[in-house]
Order: sequence, then C-alpha cells, then structure tokens
Amino acid sequence: MSELSNVIEVTESSFQQQVIEKSAEIPVLVDFWADWCAPCKMQLPVLLKLAGEYRDQLQIAKINTEQERALAEQHAIRSLPTLRLYRYGEVVKEVLGAQPEAALRTLIDAYIERKSDRRLQQAIELDAQGKRSEALQLMEQAYREDPDNPRLPLKYARLCLDGNQLDRAGEIIQALPREIREASEAASLKALLEFSRSITDAPSATELESTLDEDPKQSEPRYQLAARQVLAGDYDNALGNFMLLLKQDRNYRDGAAQRGLLTVFALLDQDDERIPGYRRQMFALLH
Repeated sequence: MSELSNVIEVTESSFQQQVIEKSAEIPVLVDFWADWCAPCKMQLPVLLKLAGEYRDQLQIAKINTEQERALAEQHAIRSLPTLRLYRYGEVVKEVLGAQPEAALRTLIDAYIERKSDRRLQQAIELDAQGKRSEALQLMEQAYREDPDNPRLPLKYARLCLDGNQLDRAGEIIQALPREIREASEAASLKALLEFSRSITDAPSATELESTLDEDPKQSEPRYQLAARQVLAGDYDNALGNFMLLLKQDRNYRDGAAQRGLLTVFALLDQDDERIPGYRRQMFALLH
C-alpha cells in the first residue's frame, strides 16, 4: 500500500498494539476504508502526503472494513471513510467523509508534540516548584517562538493571571483567534481577568469580611470578596456571595453578580451538584 514506515495496515489482532499503545507515543490517525469506496480512494493521496511530511511524529493506521468486519462493527463504523485520531489510547477527534488536506493538517497539528510543548511543560513544573518568575520567562519564550501552538496561549494567559501580569494576560487573550476567544475556557479566563482587575487595589479577604460584618448590604466589598474567593478556588463561598449580591443589588455593575455566578458554573464540572440549585435561584431572582 505504501513504502512509508508510518503507514500501516491494522487488523483486529494488531489494533491494541498499533493504535491504542502506539498513541501513547505519537498521534495515530485511523482510516476506516473499503475498496469499493470512491471517497476513500480520493482520501488516500492526501493521507500519504501527510504521512510523508510528519514522518515519525504521526502514524496512519488503515483498516480495510471489508476484511476486518468484526473490527468495523466493534467500532460502530457506519460511514466511509471514517477517520479517527487517537492520543493516549482515546479517540480525540473523528471526521466522516473525505477531508481536504488543510482540515486534516489542522486536526493533526493540535496533537503533534512541538518544541514549545516541552517548554510549556517545563514552565508548568517550574511554577509548581514556586519559581513563577522563571516559569513566566520560559512561557514567554515559547510563545514568542511558536505563537501558532494552540496549546500555549490559554495556559500562558492563566500563568500571567496567577503572576498578576494582568495587562499581558489581556493581550494574549485578545490575540486569540475568534473561535478560541469565544470558547468556554477563554471566556472563563476573561472573567477571571475581570475579577483580578476588580481587586487590584482591594482590601484583603479578611478586611472585606470585617467590612461586611459591619454592613452586609455593601455591594462593592461583597463583589470584591467573591472575586477573591473565585481566584482562590473557594467556589462555595464565592457562589454564596454572588447570590447574595444578586438578591441585594441585581443591577450592580450591569449584572456583575449574574456574570460571576455563570463564570463559577463554567469553572466547575458540568455535572457538579451545586450548579442546578444555584441556577434555579438565579433564574427565580431574574424572572
């Protein structure tokens, strides 16, 4: 089929080794195809071209569904060609039908390890060791050298937030492609940036709590305390304070309490048991 060493035919007996286990080393693009499938034949030259370019960074595993009917049935293949990208033993992307080269390149590039990925990992490790200044320097170097790495910007922006480099975090977020900037993770980062800016000159959490003990109806200290709690990962108390602010002053900062609640919802797991109750309370207050 191909003289390229990274294009192989996979059978039911070799699937575990050549796809599942191999995907722990590099991405594996699985092509479910058949001889009678015209789109499959159209796809083949594109796959071979990509295999030739990526070489040892990618493996392409071709599965002839006519010969491997049990394997096709096991994976519920209903359309040909079906392309599935595996990484670390899991399907991370699936596309149906013949794909243009650009689309496949974008799909693959998101999972190909780059030099900047290694710098990113080193920066994360440095930050975990308390060496934030060094981590930020290394992250800036990686970002400058490889601005197109989709895994870098959001992690770099979060590190800038944690390091109180708020203007730099804002620049990175603003420079994101629109589809990434409007996705949930980036939206959460923008909200965290807003929280961070809102407490730049704010009193400490202890001082804010004392202020609210004296006068619980003050909106600004309530919001600042909730913002500090979000940034500290204290979501229980943050939710309680945002909800109390919504009850007392729903129009504060053009709906900042509602935005705060929604941001915490986004930061929590989708099935977090706290979300439904707070969402019902929010809906009742707003309607």
